[in-house]
Amino acid sequence: MLRSAAAAFGAFALLSGCTALGVLDQATAPQDAYQLQAPAVGPVARGRPRAEDLVVEIPAASGAIDTDRILIRPQTTQVQYLPDARWIEPVPEMIQSALVEGLERSGGFRFVGRKPLGASGDVALVGNLVDFHAALVPETDGARIEVRLTLRLVREDDAAVIASRTFAAGDASPDTSTEALVDAYDRATTRVIGEAVGWVLQQRGIRIEVGVPTQ
Repeated sequence: MLRSAAAAFGAFALLSGCTALGVLDQATAPQDAYQLQAPAVGPVARGRPRAEDLVVEIPAASGAIDTDRILIRPQTTQVQYLPDARWIEPVPEMIQSALVEGLERSGGFRFVGRKPLGASGDVALVGNLVDFHAALVPETDGARIEVRLTLRLVREDDAAVIASRTFAAGDASPDTSTEALVDAYDRATTRVIGEAVGWVLQQRGIRIEVGVPTQ
């Protein structure tokens, strides 16, 4: 649907199953850093912006996800991380940044930010990042990326929940190289962020056009 730009790739290491995935805690070794960004195109508001300030909070996440390391699940109950690469910031903050950028680009609100301009905003977007991992696919060289994000729109003055929805997307990585995995993370995250932006605009009664290039 929507395609975002992943950060430029440097050197990529091809992982060979669980043996390579088990090489952890290489704190002194240089690591490539990657960033997933908001969609370059997406839902765009029509007409004048709504006279509202929207605050996007950092989504809650489990300890396994709340890190700048790139998560791999060799098995359902097992958690490991790529040894040679990391995200540019902790995953929940990266998702918050993508939501802020996507909603800001939409032009649907007077203000979109991580903190309100005044004492409080008008509406807050509160989230829970349930899944953000790559699961190895048995008997193949590939992996399956899973991203699942639950969002709630909350009215700031009385903390009333206006609406809630869960967004989920998956994507296949043909192998477990860093390049392939990050690219699959990028595609899945882009779909989730794009759908979330469209949903927020619709919930606030903002007319949108889908697939319009942003400037």
